[in-house]
Formats: sequence, structure tokens, C-alpha cells
Amino acid sequence: MTVVKIGRVIAVPVGRAGAVAAAAVVALVAVAAVATLSLGRLGIPVADLPQALFGGAEGKAAFVLGRLRGPRLVVGIGTGAALGLSGALFQTVTRNPLGSPDVIGVSAGAGAGAASAALFLPGLLPVPLGALAGAVLAMAVVYVSTGTGFQNPGRLIVAGIGVSAISVALTQYVVYAVERDKATVLMAYLNGSLSARSWDHAVTIWLVVLVCAPLVALLARRLDMTELGDELAAGLGAEPGPTRTAAVTLSVVLSAAAVAVAGPIAFIALTAPQIARRLTGGPGPHLLLSALVGALLLVLADLAAQQLPLPGNLPVGVYTMAVGGLYLGYLLTREWRKGTL
Repeated sequence: MTVVKIGRVIAVPVGRAGAVAAAAVVALVAVAAVATLSLGRLGIPVADLPQALFGGAEGKAAFVLGRLRGPRLVVGIGTGAALGLSGALFQTVTRNPLGSPDVIGVSAGAGAGAASAALFLPGLLPVPLGALAGAVLAMAVVYVSTGTGFQNPGRLIVAGIGVSAISVALTQYVVYAVERDKATVLMAYLNGSLSARSWDHAVTIWLVVLVCAPLVALLARRLDMTELGDELAAGLGAEPGPTRTAAVTLSVVLSAAAVAVAGPIAFIALTAPQIARRLTGGPGPHLLLSALVGALLLVLADLAAQQLPLPGNLPVGVYTMAVGGLYLGYLLTREWRKGTL
């Protein structure tokens, strides 16, 4: 394990296995990006992509890159990275593989907040702020409901299920209350979708990621120490209480930003950190690798949403929900057999 220092304040632990895995995932993201831009009837031929990207695109290529698939791809990478990083922070803080914004209701709360802002305060409260408010409120309710904060996995899941149910009920009411045309658009958003994304969405999610990433890097070593236990971490100067609070806050902000631009896309935050941990085979939060894996998973899911010949043009959230639901079932079974539920 080596420590990469950025200035005098930021020090990020990097292992050889993690570096190799990160390079491999970056290469896979690049391959998936090329496939996203080139496949299908409106795709740009691979041979023409370099010129289209760097030489000034014209005609169909300009439309695909500038309005159709370019913004969608950039938003997908940023959103997946935000969700993967959010899940890694939450799982590290809770020391629980089930502790993700999806499972404890943060994503559902963010969706309900965004929908409520669109219905009850149109023009007064921006949808991104509504998503953030809903996420914070959901997190607070879960924290209080468990009686032990984020420490007990079983209580965390039960409280999260309750908060998610209430949030979904509120969201369904919003969908029912608005006009039919608006409800159709809102429902697609609430399923998690990258369709019709713009460069404004790309700027929003990447601004949040780029602001939060250095703050997460500042916490990296302390988060690594918290996995040793609170007493030992405190003895090493990690201050587990403030570290945990800061990590949860950043996790909620990242998750809310992802919901604001793409809707509540399920299970990326749950599965990406688990895959990152298995790629390295070692302990630690694996924050950077989790972000990269999250980006890869979402780009691949969106590629499937665009190219698979299924009826209805299913949004990307349906694909992540189908795969992630199976993975959640596997995790629940494993934790139950270990006696941690």
C-alpha cells in the first residue's frame, strides 16, 4: 500500500491491485463509451469518431454528439461515479454491505423531494434542492428511527424500508395529482432515466462530483482507520464521530445530485462498492474504484437501454433495478447466514 499525496493536506492510500483494477475499469468505460456513440442506426462509425470528437463534428455527427448521445453519456458517467462514491462512503461508515442510499431510503426520499418541489413549489424551489432536502429528511428519519444511528444493520434496513414506502407513496400521489402529460414525463424521471439529458445536466452532476471528490479524498485515510473500530481509530487521531458525519453528508449530497439529474437510479450505489472490494481482494473503502465501477455499470445499463430490442423504450433505472434486486437478494441471504441480520 502506497500513499499518494496531493499537496500537504490530501493523502490517498492506493494499492497495486487497486491501481490495476482502476486502469482496467477506465479502459472498459472507454470501450462502453465508444459503443454508446457508435452503435445503432444513428451511431457514428468508430473510424469517424476521432474526427468527430476532435476535428469538429458536422451534420448527423454533430447532432449525435451535441444533443442526442453526447450529453447522455457524460451525464451517465458522472451520475454513476456519484452513486458509486456515495455507496462506498455509506458502506464504510456503517460497516455494512447493505448500507447504501438505496436500501435506507435516501434515494427514494430524494425522488419524493424532487417530485414535491415540482408539484408544490414550481419555480420557487429548484428540483435539485428539492431532491437534496428529501434525501436529508429521509436520512434523518432513518437515523432517529433505528435508535442506534447507523450501527445496527437489521434496524437500518427495516427503517429504510419504511422510509422508502412513505417516500414512494408521496411520489405516487404527486404523479396522480399532476396533469397526464406531466405525469408521464415525471414517471419516466422517477424510474431513473438518462433520456433527453442536456449539457446543463452534465454540468450539474460533474460540478457536484468535482467539488465533493477532494473532500472525500481528505477523508480517505480517516475512513480507512474507522474500519479498525472506533476506539482504535480515535487513538490514531481519526475522530470517528466527525469523520462519520462528514462522510454521510457527502454521501447524501452525491446521491441527491444523481437523483436531481437522472432520477432515483437504483442499486448502483449498492453494487459498485461491493464489486470494487472484490476486484482488489482487500479491506478499505476503495473510493476511487467504487466511483469508476459505478460509472461503468451505469454506462453499460444505459447502453442496454438504448440497444436492446425491448418494447417501450425502458428507462435505464429498470435495468439497474432488475440486476441490483437480484444482487440485494444475494447479499441479504449471505448476511442472514452470517447472523448479522
